[in-house]
Order: sequence, then C-alpha cells, then structure tokens
Amino acid sequence: MDIDIYDFDKTIVPFDSGSLFIAYCLLHYPYTIIFLPVHALGLLLVACGILNFTQFKKVCFSFVRIIPLEKAVKGFWDRHEKQAHKWFEKRERYAVVISASPDFLLNEISERLGFDKLICSRHNAKTGAIIGENCRGEEKIRRLYEEFDKDEIRVVDVYSDSIRHDRPIFSLGENCIHINKGKKEPFKFNDVYKD
Repeated sequence: MDIDIYDFDKTIVPFDSGSLFIAYCLLHYPYTIIFLPVHALGLLLVACGILNFTQFKKVCFSFVRIIPLEKAVKGFWDRHEKQAHKWFEKRERYAVVISASPDFLLNEISERLGFDKLICSRHNAKTGAIIGENCRGEEKIRRLYEEFDKDEIRVVDVYSDSIRHDRPIFSLGENCIHINKGKKEPFKFNDVYKD
C-alpha cells in the first residue's frame, strides 16, 4: 500500500496545537491558571536538563482534569480548523498523520479533516498524563510499524516542518517535503542529512 506521512503541528496547521490549546483553555477556563506554576517549574527543569520533554508532558496537560475536555476540544477546533493548510485537502494517497500532540486533542481534528490514520502521543484523558513515550523522533517510526507491517507499505511523500526532529520519518520517504510557513519545499534527503 502506498502512503504519505504527515507531521501535524506547523505542518498541516501553522501552529503548535498543544501549546495553543493550553492558551485557549487559560482564556476560556481562567481557573486553569492554578497550573501555571507547575508548567513554569517543569519548563525550568527541562531547560536545566533535569527533566526530559516526555517527563514534562506527564504533567503538562494535568489541567484537563478540571475542565470539560470534550467541549473544550470541540470549541478549540471550531475556532482553529479553518487554519489547516488548503494543500492538505488535495491528498493523493492514504494519509498517515504522526504527531507528538495528545490524542485527546487530535482525534477530533482527525475526523474533521479525514486523516486515514492518526498516530500520536497517548494521554489519559481524565488526568492528562502521557501514556508511554512521546511520539517524536524514532518513536514515530516505532509507532508506524506498530500499525503497519513494514513490508506492506511504501512511503511515497513525507511532510514536516521540522528537519531537525523528523529525520527518522524523512528517511522513509521517496520524496521529502519541508513545510516552511505553510509552503511546500521539496528536498533530497541526502542533500540535507549528509552524515
């Protein structure tokens, strides 16, 4: 089966959905401000190398336990769905979206935009805690092959905004497309990754 792989944040949409959702919830559910000191401390510990990003994400979305999550997610996508890049609507092949963003946030937009397959970070929707590993870097490939037999798929195009973090998925594609401010910029894998 021929597939195309898409990153989500800053690729299909021009923003980081997790961060924007946190801001949306602060605006619409102001009492979530009580979690800001926890976030600030977590960011400081990440900057100091004491916590890794996956550990930080274990507490990052802990505020979801005190909001009406389903309503918040629907409201968020009602506001931001229209920002999805129009070129994504003109897909030629089976679309596999692989993202580090939370499943409780992306499931809704996956249905709205018609992803064929969504692979993303798993979170406990009641507590916000990440379950397992953050779906980033090599984890994206591991999760892809959890869903598909390696010998039964052919990755044609790979789309991502992050040349730095998405080398693993770019390595799978026949064609690599860097998304820069919503524009598609094809490149040759060996021209960018020389080592």
